[in-house]
Amino acid sequence: MKTPKRLAAMVEEGLVDEVIGQLMSGKEATVYVVRCGEHIRCAKVYKEANQRSFRNNASYQEGRKVKNSRQARAMEKGSRYGRKMQEEVWQSAEVDALYRLSAAGVRVPQPHICFAGVLLMDLVVDAEGHPAPRLNDVELSEELALKFYDILINQVVRMLCAGVIHGDLSEYNILVGADGPVIIDLPQAIDAAGNSNAAELLARDVNNLRSYFGAFAPSLNDSQYGKEIWAHYESGLLTPELPLTGRVELDESLADVDAVLLQVEMAIRENEIRRMCREE
Repeated sequence: MKTPKRLAAMVEEGLVDEVIGQLMSGKEATVYVVRCGEHIRCAKVYKEANQRSFRNNASYQEGRKVKNSRQARAMEKGSRYGRKMQEEVWQSAEVDALYRLSAAGVRVPQPHICFAGVLLMDLVVDAEGHPAPRLNDVELSEELALKFYDILINQVVRMLCAGVIHGDLSEYNILVGADGPVIIDLPQAIDAAGNSNAAELLARDVNNLRSYFGAFAPSLNDSQYGKEIWAHYESGLLTPELPLTGRVELDESLADVDAVLLQVEMAIRENEIRRMCREE
């Protein structure tokens, strides 16, 4: 197997001792199993922008910070330097998210270093010590589906409490490790407080989980965890330990029409008074 150029740089720097083999290839990167001293880890080699098919659009980029205004202007203009900066921001989003989530106790691979477009992190393994399969490759009973769903909903909550939303969560970027599901692939992760699409992306992540696990456990199909989680987050009450019901109480109280009309009338009067004062 030919060692990729970016991974060869890590070998030359002594960060990786041996490239054991390719593990998987995805839309934004190729992952390899490597040896670092006595540890077996994985190395995620990011593809060049022109080789990726991932939707790196504005809904994910909003709220991402760059080092200075010069870089921001270059990214807006799409210059060669700007594209390079955009590539660095895109890669660092996953690295930053992994460090933040790992520190918050979220079930993600432990990151170690990102160097020359390669992210080195722990290899997630199954009970036999083999690379863990993706969720979509695992046979689920109704009982196991319910168990995994509960775990993952709690992980979504923990992520949000840490200020992060995955943004592309599905059965294809969840591994089933020896101790249960582990969330991977976070280059599109967003800052919940700095992105106006946060509520929509959170809802989509949760709905993706509901759709997948609902095929094995139909009782999940009517749950509304996404709306419930976001409501608690907006109110400032969301914690990883907060009991969730999967239900959202609708506000069925009637609007006070008279009070609304009074407010409108008062606003009209104030505007009329201002107009008259200006004319004088």
